[in-house]
Amino acid sequence: MDRRDLLKSVVTGSAVSALAALQTPAISADSPSMSPDQLREQLQRCLGGPWPEACPLAPVYRETIQKDGYRIESLTYEAEPGDAIPALLIIPDGVDADHPAPAVAIWHQHAGQYHLGKSEPAGLDGDPMHHTGVALAREGYVVLCPDALCFEERQDPSGKLQKGNFERFEFLRYVVDGKSMAWKNIVDMRRAIDFLVSRPEVNADLIGCYGHSMGSTHTWLVGPFEPRLKALVGNCCLPTYSAIHEHHLLHCFPNFVPGWQAFGDTPEIAALIAPRALHLNLGETDGGSPIEHARAGVDRIAAVYGAQNASDQFSAFIEPDTGHVLSEAMWEKTKTHFAKHLKA
Repeated sequence: MDRRDLLKSVVTGSAVSALAALQTPAISADSPSMSPDQLREQLQRCLGGPWPEACPLAPVYRETIQKDGYRIESLTYEAEPGDAIPALLIIPDGVDADHPAPAVAIWHQHAGQYHLGKSEPAGLDGDPMHHTGVALAREGYVVLCPDALCFEERQDPSGKLQKGNFERFEFLRYVVDGKSMAWKNIVDMRRAIDFLVSRPEVNADLIGCYGHSMGSTHTWLVGPFEPRLKALVGNCCLPTYSAIHEHHLLHCFPNFVPGWQAFGDTPEIAALIAPRALHLNLGETDGGSPIEHARAGVDRIAAVYGAQNASDQFSAFIEPDTGHVLSEAMWEKTKTHFAKHLKA
C-alpha cells in the first residue's frame, strides 16, 4: 500500500487497517522479490543516502602508553574534513610491519555513560568486564577503539549541551538534513576500517569487529556496508522494532533507521552481512532485547544465511538466566569466533 492509498483509506474509514499494513514489513531479506543488493540499496536510502567521499585520514599521534605485553597509541584520524575521531590503538608486543596481525575494531557501549567511550575497551577506565580491547590484544590482535559521536572526547564542543541532550541534538540535526545518526555512525566506522588498513602492523585481509550493547547495534549496522570485515560479533543487542513498540522501550538513537520498516526489521539489516561470518550473543533475560522477538530475529537471519549456502557462517548463543552483560560464556564464544575466522 502506498501513501496515496493510505490517504484514500482514511477517507473511506479504513485507516486503522491501512496503518497496520504499513507497519508490517512488505519485504524480508530472504524475499525472492528483492535481492540482498537491492535491499542494501534501500537500506542506504533509509539511512540517509550516499556516503561522503573519503577524505585523507590525516592521523595525529598524541601519546604512546607502554603496558605489559602491549602498547596503546592515542591518536586521531578524520572521518570527514574537520571531523577528527579520537581513538586508542592497541598493538601487542612483537607485532610490527614484518610480523602483521589480524585486527579487531571495537565499538563501545552506551549505558548512558557519555564520559566513557574508547577508554573502557582499552582498559583505561570503566567496568573490567568490558576491557575487551586489552583482552583481544593479549590474544594477539591489533585492536582499534574509537569514540562514537557524543561520547568521551566527542561531546558537545560548545559545552552548552550535556550528556543525552547533546545526543538528542545530534540525532535531530541529522534528521533535518535527511539523514540519521545511524548513517553518521556507519560513516565513522568505515573510516575506522580505513585506518586499520593503513597500518603496516595489520593484516588487511583479516579484520573483524566486536561491540557490546550499542556497540552490537553498530556491528550489525556497519556490517552490510563494510566487506573488509571478515568476522563480526554483536553482544547483547538485537532490539527489534516489533519488540520496541510492543514493550514501549526507549533505545539509543542508532537503532532507528527512518522508513526501514517498509522492508524489514533490525534482523533484516543484520542478515545483509551474509555470507560473511557473524555471531550474536544474547541474554535470555535482557530487557533491552526481549527474547521472544530476538529469537524470531535470529531464526530469520539464519534463514538468509541458509539461502546463501552459508549456514556455517552464522551462529547465535542465547544464555539462559542472563541479562545485559558480557558473561564468561559469551566471551568464550566471541574469542572462538574470531579465532576461527581471523587467525591465518
